[in-house]
Amino acid sequence: MRVINVHKRHVHQPKEKVSQLFRTLATKDDLIWPYKNWPAIKFKNGLKIGSKGGHGPIRYTIIDFIEGEYIKFQFSKPEGFSGTHQLSINAIDDFNTEIIHEIRAKTAFRATLFWVFVIRWLHDALIEDAFDKVENYFTNGQKRTRHHSWVKFLRGVYKGSSLRTKIT
Repeated sequence: MRVINVHKRHVHQPKEKVSQLFRTLATKDDLIWPYKNWPAIKFKNGLKIGSKGGHGPIRYTIIDFIEGEYIKFQFSKPEGFSGTHQLSINAIDDFNTEIIHEIRAKTAFRATLFWVFVIRWLHDALIEDAFDKVENYFTNGQKRTRHHSWVKFLRGVYKGSSLRTKIT
């Protein structure tokens, strides 16, 4: 199956300010990733091309990176999932920025079922939580995307299991 999954969020801040937050990705002071409610994103060698890492059971390698512009990852796990995902920062104008997360992949039969019934649901909730975190940083707001009951069920099933896998 061909997978294309895109999330976008308009942030009422200049690109330079949003880019500053993205420099903290996968650090102990991460201002993007919602690590309090999801498995943290980690990389063995930091944010640089060739560094391997991931979050929970999802593994990938950084294959392209221009600080302040985008970071692109190649999936290595789960099995049967072949493709990339990318996090981008685009200036709309001098005072507004769009953040985009995009998956482009192909899945084998079993991976397709895993995507349709598990990964997509959890992925969508995680990315919206990350985008909420970015937006809340600039607004001191409490924007919180509501999760579907299926997401809540899946999180309960996975709590304390393979979603908490560490990078070694």
